[in-house]
Amino acid sequence: MESISSRPSVQRVREALERAGLSAEILVLDETSRTAAEAASALGIAVGQIAASIVFRLPDDRPLLVITSGRHRVNVEVVARQLGLATLHRADADYVKTWSGFSIGGVAPIGWVTTPGITLIDEALSEYEIVWAASGHPHAVYSTTYAELIACTGASPMIVGD
Repeated sequence: MESISSRPSVQRVREALERAGLSAEILVLDETSRTAAEAASALGIAVGQIAASIVFRLPDDRPLLVITSGRHRVNVEVVARQLGLATLHRADADYVKTWSGFSIGGVAPIGWVTTPGITLIDEALSEYEIVWAASGHPHAVYSTTYAELIACTGASPMIVGD
C-alpha cells in the first residue's frame, strides 16, 4: 500500500514548499484532518491556527481560493461584495479536484495543478505565530506562517469570515 507521504498530491505540496524556499516538514497524522476542528484536535492547537483552503467558483468559472482561519466560516456575501461580484458559487468535489488536484479534506494552499483565479487569505491568521495547512491528503499537514502563506500563494489579505 502506498504511504501517505509518497502520494502524488503530497509530493506536489513538498515540491511547492521547496520551490518557495521553505523548509517546512510535512507531518502525517494518525487522525484525519478533513475539518479544521479535527486537525486542531490532532495537533493539540487552537482551531484558529488551522489555515483551511476553501475553493469557490468565480462567475467566469475560474477558482477562488480562500485560505481562512479554522475559527471562521467564509461569508460568501461579504467576500463577493469585497471583490465587486454579484455572487460566488459553491464548488463541488469534482470542480475542486479538477482545478487544484486535491480531494476535499486535503486541499493545500500550494501545489495546485492550475493557478487559482484569485487567492485570498483571512487576516485572522495573522494573529498566530504558527499556522497549519493541509498537505494534499486528509492526514497530512505542514506548519507555516501567515507571511509565508502570502509569499508563496500571492494571496490578498481580507476579512473573509464571521
